[in-house]
Amino acid sequence: MGSLASRVLLLIAAVGVAGACASTGAVPRPFPTPSSQPSTPNAQRPTPNAAIAYSVAGTALSLRGAPYRNGGSDPTGFDCSGFVRYVFSQHGVNVPRTVPELFRAGRQVTANQIEPGDLVFFTTVAPGASHVGIAIGGDEFVHAPSRTGEVRVEHMSGSYWSPRFVGARRVL
Repeated sequence: MGSLASRVLLLIAAVGVAGACASTGAVPRPFPTPSSQPSTPNAQRPTPNAAIAYSVAGTALSLRGAPYRNGGSDPTGFDCSGFVRYVFSQHGVNVPRTVPELFRAGRQVTANQIEPGDLVFFTTVAPGASHVGIAIGGDEFVHAPSRTGEVRVEHMSGSYWSPRFVGARRVL
């Protein structure tokens, strides 16, 4: 019986050590509480949908490598708007199916306000918004490109995409 008690104590000690910061052994500070948030009216606070937005971006990234298929809307093949609709549906968010409908959905955000989960639009095959992707943070977005591609990450500032950018929308 003493052997069982010593194993339990050893397990408790191991869990306690593993829970601390691996590099210093320090215990992390608690997360800010509402009372410790900045009280200035212009302070930036996370949006209520931030967790969903990051999950959407993660789902989009998990589909890298899926083939392009005109009219496709599942992992066996996507077109750009089918990709967007599929990704958002995995999080219980219903968005329109076509690029023009998506370009009218949600609310417009400026290029410097783009956050993960926002839709980014480009003019490619026709004037106006004709291609859509999902922002994942920084300068990057995930999309299902033309019939010769597969779902992949691109830079919005890239030489092809930057001059074709026509806007962004937040649907969350």
